[in-house]
Amino acid sequence: MKQFFLFLVLLSFNSCQYIDKQVPSEKELLQKELKSINWKEVDEYPSVANCEKIADKKQRQQCFFDVMAQLIQQKLDIDTLSILYPELDTIQVKVTVFPNSTMKFEPQFPKDSVAYDTIKIDSILHARLVDFPKINPALKRGLPVKTQFILPVILKEKGKE
Repeated sequence: MKQFFLFLVLLSFNSCQYIDKQVPSEKELLQKELKSINWKEVDEYPSVANCEKIADKKQRQQCFFDVMAQLIQQKLDIDTLSILYPELDTIQVKVTVFPNSTMKFEPQFPKDSVAYDTIKIDSILHARLVDFPKINPALKRGLPVKTQFILPVILKEKGKE
């Protein structure tokens, strides 16, 4: 009986250690979680209906970029950019997809670019780059987020002059 009593006393002293453990505060848990998130990458890239059926993340991203570049090229093919600027064959377009599925397009020019009327090119882009199909925004942890990327858009294919 003494052994049993001694066992109970030892067990009770040990169990106090389990009860006395500190529970991390809500702020500590939040900070730890925020540090573990990679804010530079999204869980799902923006997408269009044609690319939704692709399961692989990288292939879906490439599909989206290809569709967007093709749509921008088609919309700019009917314009005067190639006539106004025959030496301009490719333009870098910064595309911003907002959480509400709206998009913004900004041409990217070299800093020392004086050969082009950047304001005129910008206005042509804004006039032509409208009426896109529905874009599903990128997702981070299940929430829509803003994403930006730069697409090279070919205005004039080699040999098509």
